Parts: sequence; structure tokens; C-alpha cells
Amino acid sequence: MTDSFLPFQQLIDPGRALRILRDATDGADDGELFLERTRSESLVFDDRRLRNAGYGAAQGFGLRAVRGEVTGYAHSTDISEAALRDAADTARLAVGAGGGIMAPAPGGPGPALYQGLDPVQGIDFAARVATLRDIDAYARDLDPRVVQVTASLASSLQEIAILRPEGGIVTDIRPMARLNVSVIVESNARRESGSAGGGGRHGLSALMDPAHWQGLVAEALRIALVNLRAVPAPAGVMDVVLGPGWPGILLHEAVGHGLEGDFNRKKASAFAGLVGTRVAAPGVTVIDDGTIPDRRGSITVDDEGTPPARNVLIDDGVLLGYLQDRQNARLMGVDPTGNGRRESFAHAPMPRMTNTFMLAGNDDPAAILSGLDDGIHAVGFGGGQVDITSGKFVFSCTEAYRVKNGVVGDPIRGATLIGDGATSLQHVRGVGNDLKLDPGIGNCGKQGQWVPVGVGLPTLRIGGLTVGGSAA
Repeated sequence: MTDSFLPFQQLIDPGRALRILRDATDGADDGELFLERTRSESLVFDDRRLRNAGYGAAQGFGLRAVRGEVTGYAHSTDISEAALRDAADTARLAVGAGGGIMAPAPGGPGPALYQGLDPVQGIDFAARVATLRDIDAYARDLDPRVVQVTASLASSLQEIAILRPEGGIVTDIRPMARLNVSVIVESNARRESGSAGGGGRHGLSALMDPAHWQGLVAEALRIALVNLRAVPAPAGVMDVVLGPGWPGILLHEAVGHGLEGDFNRKKASAFAGLVGTRVAAPGVTVIDDGTIPDRRGSITVDDEGTPPARNVLIDDGVLLGYLQDRQNARLMGVDPTGNGRRESFAHAPMPRMTNTFMLAGNDDPAAILSGLDDGIHAVGFGGGQVDITSGKFVFSCTEAYRVKNGVVGDPIRGATLIGDGATSLQHVRGVGNDLKLDPGIGNCGKQGQWVPVGVGLPTLRIGGLTVGGSAA
């Protein structure tokens, strides 16, 4: 156990940590000690100069004891025996008089999905700054209408160890890297912006290759120029065709959160109690898969020690199950799905998505668009709001087009999509054969916690969405 306890064995003896954890969870249903060390760096190049250079480091532990629906959780940045004993006293309050039966141990980590290397390894500071400077110059040279460029590089490395009361321990080293480019263009006193970026669980070197970032600059400029000629969006109830890839964020928010176990155990979701029933149109299959190599949402092990899985949530329109952490799975009488995630050692785990997407169908994307008589084609999304209980959502489009008689026309600005997840799934009228995953930009918030995620979607036609716009 000692070797696998690295890099924490120099701070606390693993044998003593195990004894303290067992005292804290004696008579509990579940619990664990979660140790974490994280390093992060970020560079922002803006207005032709390095605007910000940041470095952060943190470490700590979280100790949890669970009995029934009650959770005792304590955390500290001080990884020491004294701090651990204090945390155990707090967590122990959830156990009370005891009487619980410890849940079976998780299966341990799955296959390694990424190399546990520092993303900046072999890349010095000057090289990173030079890449950002090159991006700025390249973007300005592409088009004289470019008046502002912002480019950023970010990376992090998270090391974790999870100690279980039965003595099992699992570890993971999780890298993350991202490059983002934003441009502002101006023409005839009108300014518009566009952005592109992405990354994943790998190093920065691939992102710094000119063959990669030049494509991002071109895409950011394309979006900005599209917005420059956009006209006001129409308003009304109409069919909407979602583009592949990042528009899957609508699926993530409007449907994915409603399929998380805690909301359904508490009957706070529009999908509560519907397992085995049809909740979507035929041809709609929704997957959450934490086992895809190098993706932002992928994990070799979740934050409770359970290996991730490819979980089929909706199969051909029929709801098969929910995303589960250990506590909610036990209370609902099902198996954990490898979706117990937390932002950091300072947070208790809860059911969270990993990479959530809809499988491709059999329809030709061009035919889906040509069959749209009157609607919009939405290919980019910004922020959105979702009510989990009702499933109602409001999303803003960052790139969308008017479609009439099957012809894609002018780009539109100011469009919002309004609907509810359960009804939208029932009104799917075409599923393209072009599934695409997002470029690696997703972050998911829930109850104040943020975790990296992935989304994906094929071209999708949904009937009867309300489009909010300002056109007369």
C-alpha cells in the first residue's frame, strides 16, 4: 500500500491514516479518505502583450463517513495525522450509534486513459509566450478588420489517492491542457467577436503546433465575420436543426442533469420513476462514457474509486437508468456507474456526467436541413439555464442561421432556444449520421462544484422549440 500512496506518504503514514479512517467509518455504510495535490498554470496574451501569468498549487484531504442519507464530511489543507483525527471526529457524527453495513468496495481503476505527465513538461515559459505572440500576429495578418486578439494557454496536473476502510487504495494522475483564441473584428463602426479553442487530458505540445492553432485562429475569425453580417433573429415556435459537436451542451444541460441519480432518488427530476418507459423518439440513444481516451470528461477512476463505464442512459428512446455515485446507487438498490465526482478535496462527491452524447442515427445531415421549411440552424451555443425539476431550458445561440424552404440563409444574432428536455426528446424528427464530440471546452457546474466534461451530438432536428428573437 505504501508505494501506491505516493505522493502523500511523506506527509502521513498510510497505516495510521487507515486506522483513523476505520475509526471514523465504524458502523457506517460507506466512506473514504480522498487526498489530492494539484498544480495549475495559465498564460493570457492580450492587446499584443502578455497580460496575465498565473500559477497555483493546492493540496489537502477530504474524509467522508456515510450512513443512509446522511453524510459527514470534513476537509483540510493540512495533510497531517492531527488534522486527520479532527476530521474523523467531525465525519463520525454522521454515523451516530452505528449499525450500518459497509458497502462492497469499488472495483478499482480501469485501463489508463491518458499519460499522467505534467502538461508543460519539456516546454519552457518562453516557448509558451512565443506561441501566444505568434497567434496574435497571425490573426492580425489574416484580416485587416481584426482589431483585438486574446489567446490563452492553461494547464493543470491533479494527483489523487483514495483510501478505503477495507484497506484498498487507488490513485490517478490527471493532466489537462487547453488553448483558446478570441478575436474582435470591426467594420463600418460595428464590432463582433468570435472564439475557438479546445484541449483535453494531454500535454500542451500538440496544442502549440502551428498546424493546430492556425486552424483555431481561422475558425475564430470565421465566426466573428459571420456575426458581423448577422441580422436580428426571428421569434416564434419552429423546428430547429442543431449542428454536430458542441451543440450537445443542450443535451448535457436539458437532459443529462435530469438523469443524475440524486435528482431522481429525491424525485426532483422530470425523469424520476420513468425507467423502462419511452422518454424520447425512436432512434434517440444517449450515452455517458468516461472511458474515451484523452477527453476532458474521461477518468481512469472516479472520485470514490469506482472505474468509469460506458453507460447507456436512453436506448432507442427508452430510459434504461441513471448516473450513480455510491451513496445514491445504494439507496436506490442499483450499482454505481462510475459517476461519483468532486471538484476537489474540499467537496464531497455526487453524481456527475463525464462525456455525454447522443449516438449517430441514419439520416443524411444535408437531407435534414433541406427538409426544414421554416426554422433555424443552430451550430454554436453560449450560456444557458435549466430547471432540473421541470426540465425547462433557455439557451443562447452564438452562431445560427435562418432556414426557409430547405435553404440556409442569413446568419442571425440574438437567438435563444426555449423548451424542456423531456418534451424536446419526444419531438426529435431527424438524427444525423455525423456524431461529433466537442473540441474539449466543457465545464459543468452543480451545487457550486465545477468539473470538466465532454459533450457530443450528431445533426439533430427538434420540432416545436420556441425561438426568442428581436426581428419584427
